[in-house]
Amino acid sequence: MRSDRLGETLLPKKLALPIFASDALSSVAYAPDEIFLTLGLAGGFLALTHSWQIGLCVVAVMLVVVASYRQNVHAYPSGGGDYEVANTNLGPRAGLTVASALLVDYVLTVAVSISSGVQNAAAALPFIRGREVVVAVGLVVLLTAMNLRGVRESGKAFAIPVYAFMASVIGMGVVGLVREVTGTLPQAESAKLTLAPETGFESLGGFALMFLLLRAFSSGCAALTGVEAISNGVPAFKKPKSRNAATTLLMMGLVAITMLMSMLVLAKWTGIKYAENPAKQLLLDGKPVGDTYVQDTIMGQVSKAVFSGFRPGVIIVSIVAGLILVLAANTAFNGFPVLGSILAKDGYLPRQLHTRGDRLAFSNGILILAGAAAFLIILYDAEVTKLIQLYIVGVFVSFTLSQTGMIRHWNRHLRLERDPRARARMMRSRVINAIGATMSGLVLVVVLLTKFVHGAGYAIAAMVVLFFIMLRIHRHYERVREELRVLEDDSEAQLLPSRVHAIVLVSKIHKPTLRALAYARATRPNRLEAITVNVEPDETRALQEEWDRRRIPVPLKALDSPYREITRPVVEYVKSLRSGHPRDVVVVYIPEYVLGRWYEQVLHNQSALRLKGRLLFTPGVMVASVPWQLRSSEGVEERLDGPTAGSVRLGQ
Repeated sequence: MRSDRLGETLLPKKLALPIFASDALSSVAYAPDEIFLTLGLAGGFLALTHSWQIGLCVVAVMLVVVASYRQNVHAYPSGGGDYEVANTNLGPRAGLTVASALLVDYVLTVAVSISSGVQNAAAALPFIRGREVVVAVGLVVLLTAMNLRGVRESGKAFAIPVYAFMASVIGMGVVGLVREVTGTLPQAESAKLTLAPETGFESLGGFALMFLLLRAFSSGCAALTGVEAISNGVPAFKKPKSRNAATTLLMMGLVAITMLMSMLVLAKWTGIKYAENPAKQLLLDGKPVGDTYVQDTIMGQVSKAVFSGFRPGVIIVSIVAGLILVLAANTAFNGFPVLGSILAKDGYLPRQLHTRGDRLAFSNGILILAGAAAFLIILYDAEVTKLIQLYIVGVFVSFTLSQTGMIRHWNRHLRLERDPRARARMMRSRVINAIGATMSGLVLVVVLLTKFVHGAGYAIAAMVVLFFIMLRIHRHYERVREELRVLEDDSEAQLLPSRVHAIVLVSKIHKPTLRALAYARATRPNRLEAITVNVEPDETRALQEEWDRRRIPVPLKALDSPYREITRPVVEYVKSLRSGHPRDVVVVYIPEYVLGRWYEQVLHNQSALRLKGRLLFTPGVMVASVPWQLRSSEGVEERLDGPTAGSVRLGQ
């Protein structure tokens, strides 16, 4: 797609919602599980009595965060999101902290969402069990391919499953409410079981109980992941960008809250028992159910209870839940590349991440994200319970710093603004962001206290490593920029060389060699000579005789090589030419022929590549490649759509 067609890829709200909100909406499928798993450590009673209360606390945090981020998208519509806010208002180090946290969390979003999607789909598709890792990695590859096709096309593909998930969960909530009111809502299959507490959790004191509740709350805050994705993706919206992004953010928050609370309430009404170690914790008639017991997800158990007697309803919920969890990774596939592009533009990541591919997508960022997520899926065997422990911390690091930065943003503007109405609006926004910063900070502390030893420490370590890597990359770019900068009185960079000494490398007399000699003579250097390396004396003698017979008007010199090397004698000879003449320039002409077929590469050596690699590090030396295209290379440029088709070899 041409660059001037970028506007065609911009998203209306109906497509932006499934693209950017799928992560937050999909958390409904695993956030209740994590709440029940944590509370289930102390037995089944605690999960049924406190799960909905913890859900209300999560809802309160979500409302505050959504309200806070609506201020962000209006103040910073350029798409930097949390990174831009922190970088502008708190300084580059704070911005880099946010960026490292978000990049790590985007990778975890893909790993967690796809792993959870595979587990949910296994409830309706039993053949997946035991093959979760293979299926999950395959889905990562599929998502990567779809996103490489472009943002708008992936949005069209994902819209139907996301809306189907919203309709199925909300519809299940309505059916469950009606059946509860009419007294026809049955109990879940696990309701007849007894959930025994884990060892050490049999009797909890006040502090231990509070710590367990806080840990369940921090796990439930997985429902907030993805909220920041809209603020990072504002440039992808159609105009007016900020207003459309803010509206989409509000819609996402309200739908996510409705679905989360309906799931928690239905789980309470149906009496679900959910354990981290079901084979030992779940008891039937006082005896453990054993390894043969298959524990479905909370959503799977709720759907079987609500739609008892209506099997298609269970299948639909399981399938769309699996799909939405897989597609939730698409939020990261849109957020990670955009953030990587902004960081690359600022010099914190390699420049290649700033460039759009031929489909106007940030292809390099997409590929890096996919590779990192696939690695985590394989490392943790696609088990959500393990991966989820690494999750969340990065989100609340960015939440806290972003909202703190917004407070400073409003303070700075209030000092300059004199219009009473504008000041009132800014003060209202500052209050919202202050509440958001305070609440996000408190949740971050809770997450660190309750999840650090359970896996969050690894995520923090990854953020620290990434932070220092980006610092080093930035320093490298700054150092290169400083070395290459032309000063006002820098006359040395404009001086012409005193003499040009041209050298043509010769291995044998053939068409590439003759072309290189003709080109070198056409440049009219001060001195021109041809050199060959004397590896085989008989071949060198024959070459010299043919050279004289053809009366080539360029002197040929043979360099001795007792160890049969080619690169070192040439490099040492070139260096000797500049010895004592720092203003001289040596131009080395290398005749090469271009191969068109990949399997031909193994039949030829890499001497040209090695020689050029050494000469590039030699001061005052220029390297000129003189290519000769073989017939096999014809048409390769058109097939590969670029001038890098085939491979070049030293003409020997």
